[in-house]
Amino acid sequence: MNFRICAAAVACLVTASCTVESFDAMYDNISGFPEYEESGDRFSEIKENDFIKTSVNNQSTFSIDADGAAYAYMRRNVRAGRLPDANSVRIEEYLNYFTFNYPDPENGQAVAINGEFGPCPWTPSHRLLRLGIKGRSLEEDNIPNSNYVFLVDVSGSMYSDDKLGLLKKGLISLVDNLRPDDKVSIVTYSGTVQRILGSTPVSEAGSIKEAISKLTAGGSTAGGAAMKMAYEEAGANYIEGGNNRVVMGTDGDFNVGVTSTDELLEMAEDYAAKGIYLTVCGFGTGNLNDSMMETVSGKGNGTYEYIDCEEEMVKVFVNEVSKFHSIANDAKVQVTFDPERVESYRLIGYENRLLSNEDFENDRKDAGEIGAGQTITALYEIIPGEAYEDGGDAAVFDFRYKESPGASSIPLTLKIKPSSSISDEFNFAAGIAAYGLVLFDSKYKGAASFEMAYELSESGLGFDPYHYREQFRSLVLAARKITR
Repeated sequence: MNFRICAAAVACLVTASCTVESFDAMYDNISGFPEYEESGDRFSEIKENDFIKTSVNNQSTFSIDADGAAYAYMRRNVRAGRLPDANSVRIEEYLNYFTFNYPDPENGQAVAINGEFGPCPWTPSHRLLRLGIKGRSLEEDNIPNSNYVFLVDVSGSMYSDDKLGLLKKGLISLVDNLRPDDKVSIVTYSGTVQRILGSTPVSEAGSIKEAISKLTAGGSTAGGAAMKMAYEEAGANYIEGGNNRVVMGTDGDFNVGVTSTDELLEMAEDYAAKGIYLTVCGFGTGNLNDSMMETVSGKGNGTYEYIDCEEEMVKVFVNEVSKFHSIANDAKVQVTFDPERVESYRLIGYENRLLSNEDFENDRKDAGEIGAGQTITALYEIIPGEAYEDGGDAAVFDFRYKESPGASSIPLTLKIKPSSSISDEFNFAAGIAAYGLVLFDSKYKGAASFEMAYELSESGLGFDPYHYREQFRSLVLAARKITR
C-alpha cells in the first residue's frame, strides 16, 4: 500500500484544559480513518518490568536509550486508523522522542542530570521518580566536521513514495544543512552493491544531490558486501575528532553481505569502537524488521529512527541534526533507593536496556550514546516506604559517561528527595507514560487513560518549539477514537 498522511485524522490540535466531557466532544470531531492493511512488521516481545522490593535489591541499573523509532511508528499506525502492535510500544522511546526543558551542563561537563519525585497519576498511593539527562549543545562554530556514508537499500520493496522517495528527500535535506567541508559518500545495495559516489565535499552539493536524485529501486536484496563497503568508506575518509557515521535507510532487509546476525552485530560494534557510528532509519510497513534495526543501531553506537512522513524527515535530518554528533558515549544510569523511604520500585520501559549493577562501573560494558543538545528521560514508579515523607533523600541518581569511546568514564551524582512541588516537565512525562501504558495494556496501568494522558500533557505545552507536544495531544484524541 502506498501510504499517504491522513491529515484529517489528526487535525484537531487543542490546547485548552480538558474535562472528560469536553474530551469526548473533541475526539468525536475527528473524521474517519483510511483502511489499513495488516503488516508483516517484526518486533521483539516486551516483558515489562515488575516491581522489585528494595529489601531484595535497592539498586537499578540501565543503559540510556536515545531512539525515537517507536513513537514515529505509533504515529503512523494511529494516523492510519489502528493502534500499534503492543510489542512496538517502547515507552522509553516515546519519552525520548521529545526534547525536555532541562538545565544545560555547566563547568565544562558534557552532560547535566536532574530529578524529582511526584505523585503517580494512575495509582494515587504510589509515586513517580523522573530522571532527566541533558547533553551539551554545540555552538555552530564548535560543531566538528562530518564524514557521512549513506547506505541505501534500493531493492524492489523500497519502490514507493513512503520508502525510497521519502529517504531521498531526507538525505537531500541533510545535505542542505551540512557545511562545505563536510563529506558525503553513497553506497547502495540490492542485487549488487555499488559505491555510486565516493567521498565528496558538501561544497560540491550539486553533485551529491544529483546522485541521490538518481537513486531507483528494483531487484532482489542480496546486498553483497554492502555494510562492509560502507564502513570501509567511512574509515578511508575518517575525520579525527569528527562525526564519522554510516546512515542506513531500509524497509527492513538486512541482506547486506554479512552471513549471520552475530557477525553483523560484531561488525557494528567493532567499528563503533573505532569511532564510526551507525544510524538506522526504517521506512514503510509490511517488511519492517524493527527488532534487528534497534539491535544493530545500538551495537553501532547510533540511533534507530523510523521515518513515517515528511515532518519526521525534517525532525531527524534538519531540526535535530545536531544529535548525530555524539557528546556522551556508553552512558549508564544507576539509581540507589533508600529502603526506609522506598518499599518497591519499577522502571517504566527500558526493558531491553537493563544492566547488572556490576556493569555500572565496568568501562568495557557497552551502553547508549547521547547527541549534542539531546535529552533523555526515565521514570520509576515507586511504592513509598514508611519514612518517605520525612524529608530525607529517597534516591541517589548516579550517571556515568565517556567523552570518547576509548576514554575512562566520568561519574555524576545527584541525591533526590520528595518535594512539595513538581515541574511541568514531570507532568508531560507522566502523560506520555500514561499513554504508553494504555497502548501496551500494561498490567500496571491502573487508572491510566487517554483522557489522563491528554490532561497531564497540557502543562508541557509552554516548551514546544516545533509543536511536537501539541501533535502528541492530537494523537491521543485520534487513538481514543480508534478504541470507540
